[in-house]
Amino acid sequence: MKFHENYPLKDITTFHAKVYAKDYTEFISASELKGILSAPILKEKPFMILGGGSNVLFTGDYNGIIIRNAIKGIEVIREEGSDIYIKANGGEKWHDFVMYCVSHNYGGVENLSLIPGTVGAGPIQNIGAYGVELKDTLFEVQAMNIHTLEVKEFSNADCKFGYRDSIFKGEEKGKYVILAVTLKLERNPKKVNVSYGTVSKELEVMGIANPTIADVSKAVINIRSSKLPDPEKLGNAGSFFKNPVIANSAFEKLKEKFPAIVSFPAHGGHTKLAAGWLIEQCGWKGKRIGDAGVHKDQALVLVNYGDATGKEIYDLSTEVIKSVKEKFGVELEREVNMI
Repeated sequence: MKFHENYPLKDITTFHAKVYAKDYTEFISASELKGILSAPILKEKPFMILGGGSNVLFTGDYNGIIIRNAIKGIEVIREEGSDIYIKANGGEKWHDFVMYCVSHNYGGVENLSLIPGTVGAGPIQNIGAYGVELKDTLFEVQAMNIHTLEVKEFSNADCKFGYRDSIFKGEEKGKYVILAVTLKLERNPKKVNVSYGTVSKELEVMGIANPTIADVSKAVINIRSSKLPDPEKLGNAGSFFKNPVIANSAFEKLKEKFPAIVSFPAHGGHTKLAAGWLIEQCGWKGKRIGDAGVHKDQALVLVNYGDATGKEIYDLSTEVIKSVKEKFGVELEREVNMI
């Protein structure tokens, strides 16, 4: 194990803000992680686990230790009829894992194509897109307790998944490092999920009437590529804000005032609003303050045009939240983690 001092985080976080960690190290196995977590230096300084750096914004230098999950590997655990259980280690890139599944015709995650970040970060956020969430296929999470160094298996129910939420963001926040995730997928699936309107429309444009999981994946990639900037070319973390969920009664009042408001049905007498639409109506789409800005094609995405600091991006997000609250009476919540 080797610790690097004053380590730049610009190239290992997707916002590419110019920030440094006091110390940095990474692990490629559970035994290496145990060694790092047992090191005396961790008793002296704060530390955090980093995956793909795609859902975090450092608002300044990190005066502690960054520990990066670099465990790689994908394997089939078992097969039961058409069901197949696949284990992916936490350091694998999520999109690479999805492409592995699509190439082998294992269905269930194709709608989650091109989501940035690592497999290990997926359960924390309960990542989701185009009518599918990770909880729909997740079978088990293997994680190491940071304090006891014991490895525990969390079932789907144990994870207490919600909208962009899980036990790892709630009562167990900061207590575990996710080592691996096992998903229950379907071999050679007969049906695909095209319930999300834009996916079915893109398939029509592609001239595909009976889509395979590869077709759905390609459609999702096309949609995301047209709306979301490539973080390798323009610093961003994808959707910066959650789509707010409000009571149906509150939605009806909003709809009276704003008939064109974009919404989706939610559970338990609630309605989900399109945060991007709310932000755009407040005039933020394409607006730039220095090198921090709101993307010209998708108002839900904040971007770093070059040399924006994390603090400047954070301040921009604060102004966006304030204006949406003033216009619609709706409080936006940041999806990206602030450090």
